[in-house]
Amino acid sequence: MELNKNIMDYDTVSLDDANSAVVIIDQTKLPARTEIISLKTAQEIWDAIYLLRVRGAPAIGVAAAYGIYVLAKGIAETDYESFYAEFRKQKDYLNSSRPTAVNLSWALNRMEQVVLKNKDRSVAEIKQLLKAESVEIQEEDIRVCRAIGEYGLTLLKPGDGILTHCNAGKLATSKYGTATAPIYLGQERGYHFHVFADETRPLLQGARLTAYELQSSGVDVTLICDNMSAAVMRNNWVDAIFVGCDRVAANGDVANKIGTSVVAAVAKLYHVPLYVAAPTSTIDPDTPTGNEIRIEQRKPEEVTEMWYGERMAPDGVKVFNPAFDVTDHELIAGIVTEYGIAREPYTESLREIMSRKRTRPA
Repeated sequence: MELNKNIMDYDTVSLDDANSAVVIIDQTKLPARTEIISLKTAQEIWDAIYLLRVRGAPAIGVAAAYGIYVLAKGIAETDYESFYAEFRKQKDYLNSSRPTAVNLSWALNRMEQVVLKNKDRSVAEIKQLLKAESVEIQEEDIRVCRAIGEYGLTLLKPGDGILTHCNAGKLATSKYGTATAPIYLGQERGYHFHVFADETRPLLQGARLTAYELQSSGVDVTLICDNMSAAVMRNNWVDAIFVGCDRVAANGDVANKIGTSVVAAVAKLYHVPLYVAAPTSTIDPDTPTGNEIRIEQRKPEEVTEMWYGERMAPDGVKVFNPAFDVTDHELIAGIVTEYGIAREPYTESLREIMSRKRTRPA
């Protein structure tokens, strides 16, 4: 189904319970056309996550939660053990779609806990509890992004120039985005920010998605190539940098879209603070440092030919195409969460943030 409303009028991910489907915007088709697709099978959901039809850590988590509910809904209502065995099989399959974003496993594990904690209930009741949990995961995502926006806005002043990398906007979440949440709240309040959006290789998500959604929202946005970030910082056009992330290690190292570490290193040189917008669902206390984060490798064709009318690189040339890189915590001015802003030393401040989460759920 192809539609022509403003991109901001659509839900990034939603549940069509009547038709047992996860409904998403196919982000691989943006900005040329807006295509809404329904995912009903395990293969369709897996493919949508792997092929980046739905992407962005929070949105992946929401899609996974709705996805495992839809699949659980289709499991025959026999005994608990048979139901759980099939649920676990489907959960493990969806979890294999992408390795770097911790929200995928976080959401699936959270849904699994619903099944494990309700062994004494009927399978029909468990299915309804799974639906309620999946809906809560999405509603929580909206609350979290709004809170990140409020905390992030305290780091900015009206008229600031902001640089962002990749897409951590509404299209990566249920609403507001993470890195863009302060921008959207500032837009509502008349801050008149000017935003520079890196195009972000290899998938051009800054050009195709961030620039598109910011422009659609009336934000003053300028698209730049990745290798232009130093030029705009040297010209004193950037007061702060906001990026998202897919995983935060216990020491404050973060994995984000490839090129983030370059932006961070340049920002350090020009004394521009770089802030990472990170829902606590992306914080992984079991990963000590960024060295332990598994980095997804993408197909060479995404660099050599995907965006061109004809191949732009010589046949047979070797291609290194990681989807993410790790930014060292020393380069990060602060990690903005829904429970406040963590700063160095991150091993302590992130522990405190997670403590707040346990005592005061979002």
